[in-house]
Amino acid sequence: MRGMEFAEAVRRRRMVRNYREEPVPPDVIDRVLEHALHAPSAGFSQGWAFLRLDTTDDVARFWRACTPPGMGADQWSAGLRRAPVVLVPMSCKRAYLDRYAEPDKGWTDRDESRWPVPYWDVDTGMAALLMLLTAVDEGLGACFFGIPPQRLDAFRSEFGVPGDHTPIGAITIGYRAQDRRSPSLRRGRRSLTEVVHHGHWHPPARE
Repeated sequence: MRGMEFAEAVRRRRMVRNYREEPVPPDVIDRVLEHALHAPSAGFSQGWAFLRLDTTDDVARFWRACTPPGMGADQWSAGLRRAPVVLVPMSCKRAYLDRYAEPDKGWTDRDESRWPVPYWDVDTGMAALLMLLTAVDEGLGACFFGIPPQRLDAFRSEFGVPGDHTPIGAITIGYRAQDRRSPSLRRGRRSLTEVVHHGHWHPPARE
């Protein structure tokens, strides 16, 4: 399925929460990560890093570190945990502050109020989206989800992640198995007329 039209990859992209117990070729994960490097970044700061967990032991370590007590036995989690690969995109604010303190930018005060939003997180999120789309293009399923805040210290300790790198989430990757339709999808996708405002903000019409 690799090499589908871009529009088709976008249309097919969804969060997959159930996987077959089938390994993913390492070269496929190489491509997923290589494409992430083409995400835009402010000042070409590229303040991101990606933790690659693609062995049975490493994936098990991830779930042990990141699962709150009393969780992990539900059906949703069981399907997600079968994924043979977990990638963790991480942002580094320091890299952006360092970059913008250079002579061509001149923000030597390193004042974070200069940033309208935390671009280190935004840019890493765009890299994550490229990873999700590449997975679709490779005939795989993927799911982006958050690491519980109370488990971040355990995650850092387990994998030696430095304190200046923040995981913006985690991505499971594998071959999709049949799963139940997510209750969230019943909300339906919002239409263009609901979200696009031409020239002026128009409040939604009341029912």
